[in-house]
Amino acid sequence: MQLKIMPKKKRLPAGRVALILFLCQMISALEVPLDLVQPPTITQQSPKDYIIDPRENIVIQCEAKGKPPPSFSWTRNGTHFDIDKDPLVTMKPGSGTLTINIMSEGKAETYEGVYQCTARNERGAAISNNIVVRPSRSPLWTKEKLEPITLRNGQSLVLPCRPPLGLPPPIIFWMDNSFQRLPQSERVSQGLNGDLYFSNVLPEDTREDYICYARFNHTQTIQQKQPISVKVISVDELNDTIAANLSDTEFYSAKPNRERPPTFLTPEGNTSNKEELRGNVLSLECIAEGLPTPVIYWIKEDGTLPTNRTFYRNFKKTLQIIQVSEADSGNYQCIAKNALGAIHHTISVTVKAAPYWILAPQNLVLSPGEDGSLICRANGNPKPRISWLSNGVPIEIAPDDPSRKIDGDTIIFSNVQERSSAVYQCNASNEYGYLLANAFVNVLAEPPRILTSANTLYQVIANRPALLDCAFFGSPLPTIEWFKGAKGSALRDDIYVLHENGTLEIPVAQKDSTGTYTCVARNKLGMAKNEVHLEIKDPTRIIKQPEYAVVQRGSTVSFECKVKHDHTLTLTITWLKDNGELPSDGRFTVDKDHLEVADVRDSDGGAYTCVANTTLDMVSASAVLSVVDVPNPPFDLELTDQLDKSVQLSWTPGDDNNSPITKFIIEYEDAMHEAGLWRHQTEVSGMQTTAQLKLSPYVNYSFRVMAVNSLGRSLPSEPSEQYLTKAAEPDTNPTAVEGLGSEPDNLVITWKPLNGFESNGPGLQYKVSWLQKDGDDEWASVVVANVSKYIVSGTPTFVPYLIKVQALNDVGFAPEPAVVMGHSGEDLPMVAPGNVRVNVVNSTLAEVHWDPVPLKSIRGHLQGYRIYYWKAQEGSLKRNRRHIEKKILTFQGNKTHGMLPGLEPFSHYALNVRVVNGKGEGPASPDRVFNTPEGVPSAPSSLKIINPTLDSLTLEWDPPSRPNGILTEYTLKYQPINSTHELGPLVDLKIPANKTRWTLKNLNFSTRYKFYFYAQTAAGSGSQITEEAVTTVDEGKLAMASRQVDIATQGWFIGLMCAVALLILILLIVCFIRRNKGGKYPVKEKEDAHADPEIQPMKEDDGTFGEYSDAEDHKPLKKGSRTPSDRTVKKEDSDDSLVDYGEGVNGQFNEDGSFIGQYSGKKEKEPAEGNESSEAPSPVNAMNSFV
Repeated sequence: MQLKIMPKKKRLPAGRVALILFLCQMISALEVPLDLVQPPTITQQSPKDYIIDPRENIVIQCEAKGKPPPSFSWTRNGTHFDIDKDPLVTMKPGSGTLTINIMSEGKAETYEGVYQCTARNERGAAISNNIVVRPSRSPLWTKEKLEPITLRNGQSLVLPCRPPLGLPPPIIFWMDNSFQRLPQSERVSQGLNGDLYFSNVLPEDTREDYICYARFNHTQTIQQKQPISVKVISVDELNDTIAANLSDTEFYSAKPNRERPPTFLTPEGNTSNKEELRGNVLSLECIAEGLPTPVIYWIKEDGTLPTNRTFYRNFKKTLQIIQVSEADSGNYQCIAKNALGAIHHTISVTVKAAPYWILAPQNLVLSPGEDGSLICRANGNPKPRISWLSNGVPIEIAPDDPSRKIDGDTIIFSNVQERSSAVYQCNASNEYGYLLANAFVNVLAEPPRILTSANTLYQVIANRPALLDCAFFGSPLPTIEWFKGAKGSALRDDIYVLHENGTLEIPVAQKDSTGTYTCVARNKLGMAKNEVHLEIKDPTRIIKQPEYAVVQRGSTVSFECKVKHDHTLTLTITWLKDNGELPSDGRFTVDKDHLEVADVRDSDGGAYTCVANTTLDMVSASAVLSVVDVPNPPFDLELTDQLDKSVQLSWTPGDDNNSPITKFIIEYEDAMHEAGLWRHQTEVSGMQTTAQLKLSPYVNYSFRVMAVNSLGRSLPSEPSEQYLTKAAEPDTNPTAVEGLGSEPDNLVITWKPLNGFESNGPGLQYKVSWLQKDGDDEWASVVVANVSKYIVSGTPTFVPYLIKVQALNDVGFAPEPAVVMGHSGEDLPMVAPGNVRVNVVNSTLAEVHWDPVPLKSIRGHLQGYRIYYWKAQEGSLKRNRRHIEKKILTFQGNKTHGMLPGLEPFSHYALNVRVVNGKGEGPASPDRVFNTPEGVPSAPSSLKIINPTLDSLTLEWDPPSRPNGILTEYTLKYQPINSTHELGPLVDLKIPANKTRWTLKNLNFSTRYKFYFYAQTAAGSGSQITEEAVTTVDEGKLAMASRQVDIATQGWFIGLMCAVALLILILLIVCFIRRNKGGKYPVKEKEDAHADPEIQPMKEDDGTFGEYSDAEDHKPLKKGSRTPSDRTVKKEDSDDSLVDYGEGVNGQFNEDGSFIGQYSGKKEKEPAEGNESSEAPSPVNAMNSFV
């Protein structure tokens, strides 16, 4: 089924509109294949108005195509141009392009004229435009004598340029002798005609080198006018003599130098007319003079100015409208305005139009017997005239063709035959120009052919339109059908759109659109088909866009741009800055999906765009980089409103570097008193650019300003100009005034002097005044230089004085100063404290009382009382005093008692008390003696345990280093420590005080004891000293016991014993199970029959130990209860029988002296009488040692 052509009235989105325009261009560009017979078609030609460079060869282009290839001929100025007769003219082979060799000989002016090219073959003739060939011209200025121009300040001036007429017209500009462009402004500007206009002149406009230049671009030459001299003078500069020698004509204008309303220099009058052609740039100009300089405004009287096509040039003196059309016709008004008035000028604009196409004729291919038409429609102002030509000949005189009929701008063809083939020209012309179009009628009978390459692969991004080409040709015009797949049916127009040029459009391509599509072209002469392939690709997406960044100058910033794309396409990521290439700077680093900028500068700020490109699509994302930094320093500091004690400072802020300024800090320098030292003056808001500053007299001020933003403060500005304030009397007096004597007969008056800033004037001095309180009636005073101390001699000792220090300078005195109290010099106190009493609180603390010393006898500022105390032997207090170490305690202020801590008990002390002032100590009070009571002694100096035996230990000690009294006795306490570090019962023993050695007997053998030992006085018990010791056994067993104790306390040995116990438990369980299964197990009988040698009595020398013996073996042996068996421990075998230690052992030792208790978790119970057994130890009994 043939698809329908896309409906014309359907509303399309903007993207589809652009697509349809593209397809329409494709339709209009459809051409007859070059292998088929066809009339000529002009493909290239020179422009209608062809301006040539007379220094180069002339090349006039004319290219055409056709089948058979066309031949070419030329006319010049309407007559045949025989190129064979001119040796300078050649035609390019296979082309109609002419080359005229004027570089070897000849002149360009000789070949000036109107040229037209004709391309002809058996099917018709096509003609070119009329090509007007003219050589460019750059003539010189005509010589003229230019008189210097002299005019008054404020007058208007027009410097004429009047450039020579050139082809094309030159570009005009004004420069000086140094080839520097003259500056232009609202006051001075160049008009469209090239003249230089001054709305009013200033003295700075005086110069002798106003030069107008004309640049001829075509020949790359510049011509210059003679310099014009202008001198601007003021009336005040003219004396009567000079004024008398100047005639009125020597002035450019006689208008006085005063303000005046605007008048127009150009255009003249109140109205003017302007005509412009459609499509050109409309330029309207108004330049006015006046004082002050007028400002120009533009309006359109009957409408508004087009927004997107209106531009202002030359400081709004020129209004430009681009692409002007008939709708822009109307009245435009320019208004010149200054403070004294306004003036306006109306320009009536008419837009004419050279012919332009409404519908240009298109080539027509018809099959014999078909009908067709050529349409030529154009518009213009005035309306153009349409004329037809056939093969370059006016159709009125061309050979008759019965198949055609002329109807104005249309030629109608019916029942054409092969002889109807021809090239028709349409000419649309009016007074402003013409249009010429060639269109052929080619009568062919051709079966369909498809021009698109077979098996073309189209790749399209999903959800975008897919366009599958099927360029075709045939006569008659074939119909087109599209199929999808090998056996698919014709595609319908509800999803697909078929365009007139054969293109199949899939408006929204999806993944399922992938496949093979077949285009079929049919006409009555045959059929052709072609296959193309479509692949749908995933769109490229930016999944992580670069983000807005604010960084400080000098830092590093990074932008990230992560892209996801179809893996079958090649991805290219490009970074742009402000839509241009990145700077070629090593600071910019691109790494995969990252852009890094190091050492960021101000110029790096802007928009950074990540552009992700594949062969099919492109996406982009942008982020803005703002470079911030501390502000630039303020500048242009200016001091105004300068008063005696204030000034106004103004400044211009520097660039805030993209971070708003929050405040300004103002500092000052006093170049007179503190040169180079800047001090804080004040701070103002970041919105202010002025500050009213308070000033002090007689200071040579300079100011500087610093700007502050969120990143910190700027560098200081350049200092302002200096400002010296007038001198005045001091505002303040010295501070920190004090009066203290350095000797008993003087008074030293000191103060903190004023600094230079506070002096307020030259000649700074101080008036020092003093008055003895309750003594003198009149103040004594002296004026001293700028010092900080004055000494008054011959004063009584330590009397109060009233003191004041007043500043003065050459202008006057400061305000009356405050009065302060001082004292003359101190002397040593004269009297010792009396009635010293001592109250002993305890053995280490005593309280001392005394009567205060009379104030007059202190002769100074009372600082306190000082107690000297020392430890002395009775009866030798005075004899050995100089060798005794004294201790001192000072009590501040007027205290009359104090505590003496840290005394030694049972000691003899002496003390005295002295009063202290600023000069030193007074005499000592008579010594007072006192004794401290007994205290508890210190710990004995040492405690040693010597001569350990089996049942005794000897203690030796040294008495306490500080007995703190008379020792009455020693106390010794001790207790045993078992193997688990548990303490046994405590034994308390009293020892006479005269002993330093004591032996303890009847102790348990091989037992550790802890001893506590301390001394006693009548005051109580002192600190104790502790020690530990162990009684001994005989050497062999002692060594084994010691080794066993050491092993038994090791963790690995305990773990081993636990493992053995676990194995025995498993063995018991196995035995129990076997016994239950196999009946009784006569253990007793088997043991009696087969005595185990391991249960024989252990010998002292067999090296075995009894760790696993029956628990009953641990019981202490009672007197008269020895076992009459081989296990009986005989006295002669071991002297360490447990019986010898009595009940104190309590089963803690084995027979060899080892600590069984280390492996036993509970104490042994005394068995019932007669329950002892001589059986060999069973596993159960062995386990009792671990339970």
